[in-house]
Amino acid sequence: MNKILILVVEDDKPVRNLITTTLGTHNYNYLTAVNGKEAIMEASSHNPDIILLDLGLPDLDGVEIIQKIRTWSNVPIIVISARSEDADKIEALDAGADDYLTKPFSVGELLARIRVAQRRISFTKGDRDAESVFVNGSLRIDYAAGCAYLDKDELKLTPIEYKLLCLLSKNIGKVLTHTFITQKIWGSNWSNNVASLRVFMATLRKKLESAPDSPQYIQTHIGIGYRMIRVE
Repeated sequence: MNKILILVVEDDKPVRNLITTTLGTHNYNYLTAVNGKEAIMEASSHNPDIILLDLGLPDLDGVEIIQKIRTWSNVPIIVISARSEDADKIEALDAGADDYLTKPFSVGELLARIRVAQRRISFTKGDRDAESVFVNGSLRIDYAAGCAYLDKDELKLTPIEYKLLCLLSKNIGKVLTHTFITQKIWGSNWSNNVASLRVFMATLRKKLESAPDSPQYIQTHIGIGYRMIRVE
């Protein structure tokens, strides 16, 4: 069996059965919860590696569950919800979710999102914080020296561009909302200045991406934020 343990939080039985059957077929270990209280209990008792979370539960809203779990755990949380509005996605991601999958979804996409979370887990377990050098494809960031390289060439980055690159790299595979990024880079007073963020991201991409129109490293989630892609 796959060593990864996945907690499935879903009150709709057909959807829950689809997810658990998929996980079982692909040799994942899993637990289930049908409401928010069960989800919090299972998460705290069994310390799952990944949580698949529906937002529309009978007792607690999924966003509240995310906030509670984030008080003690950084476990990757993939939201699976029928709520498709950008505002719902942003709220969940800002609360601490790592990814958002809208119902109805394909089994293939679900498995792909789980693999992304697995790569993040593997990267974290590699003691990323203890390492001073980050490597992703041809990109290399030497955190200790404060330098970034593409292949063997040093990237000539402004302080803001370098901070953005480091923030994305330390959250690789995770969608970071505009609000989260601006607050981390500039503080709370900049939380609504998305236009400035876009300008800095555009200049960073010009230096990082060989073809900015077909980005290899930084993916835009329109209306939501940005994600650094793990380059295989």
